[in-house]
Order: sequence, then structure tokens, then C-alpha cells
Amino acid sequence: MGTMPTDQEGTSRNGAGAGTSPRAAGPPLFEFRDVTVVRGGRTVLERVSLRLDEGEHLAILGPNGAGKSTLIRAILREFYPVRREGTVFSCRGREVWDVFDLRSAIGVVSNDLQQAYDPGATGREVVLSGFFSSIGLFNHRVTPAMLDRAESVGRFLGIGHLLDRPIGSLSSGEARRCLVGRALVHDPAALLLDEPTNSLDLSAQHTLRRTLRRVARAGTAVIVVTHQLHDIIPECGRVVLMKEGRIVADGPTPEVLTDDRIGALFGVPVRLVRENGWYYATGY
Repeated sequence: MGTMPTDQEGTSRNGAGAGTSPRAAGPPLFEFRDVTVVRGGRTVLERVSLRLDEGEHLAILGPNGAGKSTLIRAILREFYPVRREGTVFSCRGREVWDVFDLRSAIGVVSNDLQQAYDPGATGREVVLSGFFSSIGLFNHRVTPAMLDRAESVGRFLGIGHLLDRPIGSLSSGEARRCLVGRALVHDPAALLLDEPTNSLDLSAQHTLRRTLRRVARAGTAVIVVTHQLHDIIPECGRVVLMKEGRIVADGPTPEVLTDDRIGALFGVPVRLVRENGWYYATGY
């Protein structure tokens, strides 16, 4: 296996020191083909086809109600598709997949997850709970190796000073970065973020985006699911557009993020501005 370039502190793959290779030639991290999801008698995803290769950075963009959250829950096997001939619903080439193995392959960060924690839980407990896919530690046995890994991830993310503090005392941005640590502590192949900058002020947004860029450069695939153009980090070379439960565009970032496509997606006239790899919408 090849070795990824190290970050400025000399660590790779999220502070664990492990090497990682460019996109593998094997099966994709996950693949949907002609996937339809029905909830409460209503079709919420319709004939969606999406493939993500190992190590690929992807942004999924769409307005509220586009089906993005449903897609996330389908990726995490919380929702299952209508079975029909030709449907593919696989992770690393396997259609039958243990949900705990899946969650070890994909670390998740969301505002709902952040709100689920007891305010008295420390940053360290939040990070360590990622080993167990739990909200808190409860009666789980934490090993010295797990503690060492949590400290390593804390150093990598620059949150070591937050680990002893209760998350109820942290800012939203600080708590969100602890959740990134939780998602990364078991060294997943991909980090999936649902509306990552929701409720964050400008300073916290800046810090979180810088953190995500560092994670991407260290070798973990970053999947950003958002309705905000400025959440798409420059490392995302591919963008998927969603609307009304369908994928309406999928391709290289510069080809997908155009005035006409984004204007049609959100129903407003826009002019996109690109600066240093970041995209912003003006003119609406």
C-alpha cells in the first residue's frame, strides 16, 4: 500500500500514522443502482444511481426536501430500497452488510447527533463513543489503546484542549469538531457530514472547513451533504445535485457548479463566483 503525503505535523490518515493509497481498483465504497425508497406510502428517493470509490471526495448539494437526508439514511442502512430487478445496494461489493461494520467504514457527523449527547459528556467521552457507535459510553469497556487513539485524533484535529471539558460548555463549532473526532476514531474509509456548518458562526465555519480539508488531505474520503455552496471544500472533485428525490446532475465540480444548474436547482437566478477553489452564489 502506498503512503499518503503527511500533514505539517508528520502524521497521516488522521493522526494514526497509517499509510493509504490512491483510489483502489477494487469494488466501490458504496454503490446504488436504480434505488427507490418509499416511506409512509410516499416515494422519497426515486431510481437513484450513485457510486463512490474508495478515497473519493464528494459533495451532495440540494435544497431542503431534496432527499439528501433520506440518501444518507439509505447509505447507513437505516432505510432500505424497494426491491426490483436490476437494483444494486452494496457496500464494498457486498449487498449483505453488517450495520456495525458499515458504520466503522463510514464515520458520520450531524447536528442531530450533536444534540443527542448529554451536555455533561466530556469531549473525550464523545470521541471514545465512536468505537461503539453509541451516544455516550454507558457500560462499554474503554481500553488503553482506545484512549491513546482518542488522544492522537485530538492532537490531529487540534481539539486536545477540549477533551476534558463537558460538551455543554463548548461552542457549537467546538462540539462539532469533537464529533469529527468521534467519526474518525476508528479510522473509517470515509467521513460523511450532514449540513456540517449548520448553526455555526463565521469563525467556527472557517475552523471546521480547515479541519475537513486536513482530513481529506490525510487520506480519508470526505462526503459533504449540504444545501450550502460554501460547504463544498476544494478537495471535492465531484458534485452530485439532488432535487425532489432524484439525482439531476453528477460530475466534475466545475462542470456541475454552473449558474444555470444552480439557479434551476434552487429556483432563483444566481451568479457563481469561484475563488481559490471555493464557490459562492451572488445575484439572487
